[in-house]
Amino acid sequence: MIKTNIPLTPATGPIPDPIQAGLAAGWEVTDCAQLDADRTLEADVVIVGSGAGGGVTAEILTLAGLKVLIVEEGALKSSRDFKMRESDAYPALYQESGARKTRDKGINILQGRTVGGTTVVNWTTSFRTPPGTLNYWTEHFGLKSYTPEALAPWFAMMEERLSIHEWGTAPNANNDLLRQGAAKLGIPTATIHRNVNGCWNLGYCGMGCPTNAKQSMLVTTLPSALKRGAVLLTRLRAERFQFKGERVDQLDCVALDAAGLAPTGRKVTLRAKHFVLAGGAINSPALLMRSAAPDPHGLLGKRTFLHPTIISAGLFEQRVDGYAGAPQSVYSDHFLHTGPIDGPVGYKLEAPPLHPLLLSSTMPGFGARHADMMRQFPHLQGMLALLRDGFHPESVGGSVMLNSGGAPVLDYPITDFLWDGVRRSLLTMAEVQFAAGAKEVAPVHEQAGRYSSWEAAKQAINNLPYKVLQAKVVSAHVMGGCTLSDDERLGVVGADGRYHGVSNLSVHDGSLFPTSIGANPQLSIYGITARLASALAQQLTGKPAPRASA
Repeated sequence: MIKTNIPLTPATGPIPDPIQAGLAAGWEVTDCAQLDADRTLEADVVIVGSGAGGGVTAEILTLAGLKVLIVEEGALKSSRDFKMRESDAYPALYQESGARKTRDKGINILQGRTVGGTTVVNWTTSFRTPPGTLNYWTEHFGLKSYTPEALAPWFAMMEERLSIHEWGTAPNANNDLLRQGAAKLGIPTATIHRNVNGCWNLGYCGMGCPTNAKQSMLVTTLPSALKRGAVLLTRLRAERFQFKGERVDQLDCVALDAAGLAPTGRKVTLRAKHFVLAGGAINSPALLMRSAAPDPHGLLGKRTFLHPTIISAGLFEQRVDGYAGAPQSVYSDHFLHTGPIDGPVGYKLEAPPLHPLLLSSTMPGFGARHADMMRQFPHLQGMLALLRDGFHPESVGGSVMLNSGGAPVLDYPITDFLWDGVRRSLLTMAEVQFAAGAKEVAPVHEQAGRYSSWEAAKQAINNLPYKVLQAKVVSAHVMGGCTLSDDERLGVVGADGRYHGVSNLSVHDGSLFPTSIGANPQLSIYGITARLASALAQQLTGKPAPRASA
């Protein structure tokens, strides 16, 4: 029998690989690790980053007839590279191999670093920006055009483009236990919308989709843009913008080696009529800071937000197999609405997929205690709480800064205000897990034990010390740092996405958000950047932007 690494569908044979097909058809893609000389390139628009913001912008601008050049620090991968193995995925597809951390190491941050960005490795969860968040932006940042009604057509357009719909298959056990426990306590839950088409329900979305069912930028907007003549440069790091007066004159980039880590010594200079920065929160503010971009009010990199995320593990008699099936399909927003948006921090409940490497590096303890937990891996259920940061005077997020080598570092102090949310969310998750039938619950905290009753867990959680590196805090959502507001005292980017004080520079990514979203942010980025990119296309061409479609 001939062995092959190409995945097969049950009915149709080998899975088509749109990336390999496009390269064979003549897409203009350059792996800058292979450059043997410096280069200078020109385009109508240069886009830095190929994730949610960059991918949407690239498609819309190329549909408008503009010559687009896309810069991506990561490598170009495709479904044939996605083997559903953590040891392959984290080094190849994530910032800092999945180990990016805040300055004090207190929060682990998962961000993508590949063509398609985090959309390639996220868990497909898709929510529109909550109305309460948009109303807060209108009131506090003057974003009067960012109403739920004004954004609804853009969200609808991207939902259609990316096949975003309510997940219609029964939840896996990991998610269903969240639903069951919440129901017994009278806590409402709902079904998550996912950006998938023909999903095999494998459960390994965080390692890249091997069947091309996930409608990431890798298989949707970027192939569309490349088919229409866009140019993609991979393993290329954007170092700094060079300004001439109130314009970006050029973007200086350095080629990276095959590992995507060390500069090769080759330089690439990019010139364009307009530049769009879509490197994501943390990387976008850092590039602007390295470039000494205008920042008269000292706002650049400030108000960078995570959804600080807290985890609770429930041990069940029955097998849960949290790695199998759609990673996220059930959620509850109940604890986002029990108080005012600017009151004590609210939180969203979801279930994370459980895979051995990520779980083992997250769970507390050492030696025999840790090994015993991992031996029971098939019986563990995971629950997480996303804390909604950014709506209270004591909830100002973090600040991006540069280390001595110019690389970004996020300083993100966890205040007493946030620690209170950590404690309350651990209490909620433990109660839900016991209600679902857990025989033990282990809050993910270095000094927590495994508790066999709700009463014991409640007493212990209330008495735990809440300090950095004690309670485990993680996040896969990074927002802010290039705040939107037409008032230059409140933001560095206008409501139209144009950077204040620079006539040919826009920002199209999650760094625009003035607060955290209070929901998984990918659809917020898709819809808002589609709106901004369509307006930009009309401004640059003088004609209405064509509508993107699947």
